[in-house]
Amino acid sequence: MTTRSRTLAPSHLLLALAVVAIWGTNFVVIGIGLRDFPPFLFACLRFLFSAIPLLFFVHRPPVAWRALVLFGLFLGVGQFGLLFYAMRSDITPGLASLVIQAQVFLTIGLSMWIFGEHVKRATLAGMALAAAGIALIAANLDATATPVGMICVLGAGLSWACANIVVKQAAHGKRPDMLAFVVWASLFAAPPLGLISVGFEGVDAIGHSLRHARWDAWASAAWQVIGNTLFAFAAWGWLLSRYDAAVVAPYALLVPVFGIASSALLLGEALPAWKLAAAGLVIAGIALASLSGRMR
Repeated sequence: MTTRSRTLAPSHLLLALAVVAIWGTNFVVIGIGLRDFPPFLFACLRFLFSAIPLLFFVHRPPVAWRALVLFGLFLGVGQFGLLFYAMRSDITPGLASLVIQAQVFLTIGLSMWIFGEHVKRATLAGMALAAAGIALIAANLDATATPVGMICVLGAGLSWACANIVVKQAAHGKRPDMLAFVVWASLFAAPPLGLISVGFEGVDAIGHSLRHARWDAWASAAWQVIGNTLFAFAAWGWLLSRYDAAVVAPYALLVPVFGIASSALLLGEALPAWKLAAAGLVIAGIALASLSGRMR
């Protein structure tokens, strides 16, 4: 029986926190994998193992193949390909977890353009706050976030937003099974990522990394599938099936909090005042837009 409480039950609250903690700390885990794997190869491995063998156990979502192809390309090549490339040496995990949240407002903008949706003034105010946070990061570019890193992560956010639009169009107003969407779309994400890896990173580099990658790099690749795909998407979808989205979705605001905190604690990422201020602006902007019931 579906629960329609305005608050999560204690056990469900812990589950939601576990999911956002996995998504947030995963930026540090990605950094571990990128020590041994070239970025496009690492992204290819993520989606290859997300597709096989999971697609033999997860039913294909009832959507057109075109939607799965587009979702795979936007999510795989666009989002994670660019994100992994940037995180190799051009942006720290903490800042990456924050900047990519621009996808929230890019999704809103695309929805306004494509679907003719209107937004409340609170949403516009939230977008302005978040834009100010991104601008503050851009004004303090250094070794923790280079221009290339910012452009790539913003491009990853735009690709994520495009993937969201594909899901919205394919779902026809219904709440889709995102685990199934990711698993089946991974079939169309892994091959182009593999080709890009061959073209840009080279066969020799691929072979060397596959032969000499340390156990923690392989563990990082496995965690992309087991933690982020199999557990987190399934758990998040389970929560959304039992509660209204407005009850569950705000917990996603904690993803950059976990991302920045884990990067600072585990990797020693510095947190100067400007970085904390930028994080506050971006998170406050997302909260204002999300908690005000952004779409009419």
